[in-house]
Amino acid sequence: MSASMRLTVGGIRAAAAASPALGGRLAVPLFFSTGQRMRVRADDEATHDAARRDVIHVRGHALRTYQWGTGTRAALLVHGWQGRASQFATLVRDLVGEGFRVHAFDAPAHGDSAGTDADARDWIAAAQQLARTDGPFELAVGHSFGAFAALAAVRDGVEVERVVSIAGAGDVGAFHTQFARMIGLPAPALTAFRAGFYRRLGMDRTAADALFDTLAHPLPAETELLVIHDRGDRTLDVRNSVALHEAHGERSRLLLTQGLGHRRILAADAPLDAVLAFCAGGVRAVDTARVREEQRVE
Repeated sequence: MSASMRLTVGGIRAAAAASPALGGRLAVPLFFSTGQRMRVRADDEATHDAARRDVIHVRGHALRTYQWGTGTRAALLVHGWQGRASQFATLVRDLVGEGFRVHAFDAPAHGDSAGTDADARDWIAAAQQLARTDGPFELAVGHSFGAFAALAAVRDGVEVERVVSIAGAGDVGAFHTQFARMIGLPAPALTAFRAGFYRRLGMDRTAADALFDTLAHPLPAETELLVIHDRGDRTLDVRNSVALHEAHGERSRLLLTQGLGHRRILAADAPLDAVLAFCAGGVRAVDTARVREEQRVE
């Protein structure tokens, strides 16, 4: 956390101690502010540099887009809050090797895209535009907040056969809780924060849930889901992924890892193997891959 961020957070905490309603209202702009940008990791530079780049315009933002491969099968990768498309570099290489054409973007105020703040509707609009120009997508993979947005985009009309949620959640309340914990916002201020959040969106709770909540409003019946989360994830609680999986019944599979955390899970062997099995044959292929792995370990 930067010095300016610590100062802002300290002011919000002080205000919340005196007036929970005031503290909650003051926290709203910070929730939408993206803060310091992630740099491209050294291990990801070659893949990042190899992408074909373009720019799309959504909701008043100019967003950097990336494409790898020339295959006839198309995949969409959606990064999370304070992330960037290059985080998927290992998965990009694997998918291109499997014959996919892979598309991704940097959300507003992330990666190489301009801006200072953003909200989930920017992710959704970007996914919708790429679906129109480069889809249909056979596979969509989202990480963290990007998983939440990818799920909402599919429910809002982006046609995808299979969706992968990595370290994600199905409802916006998970990110409210994460944010409140991160800045130390006391529980009495959280109610005011949530009210201010919906005012900022210009939506009431019912309308927002209809757009964002994949627990109450699951994916289309023909869409399969793979949910991956680390048990020790300290950024977003694993229970969010368990709930997402349970909301989708037999057309969902849940893979829980150990020791990979919130970000390293994107480049680890077990999650990547599960994604490749899933894109090859859906949830039944994930089951088969698990049996083979258990037999190998034995």
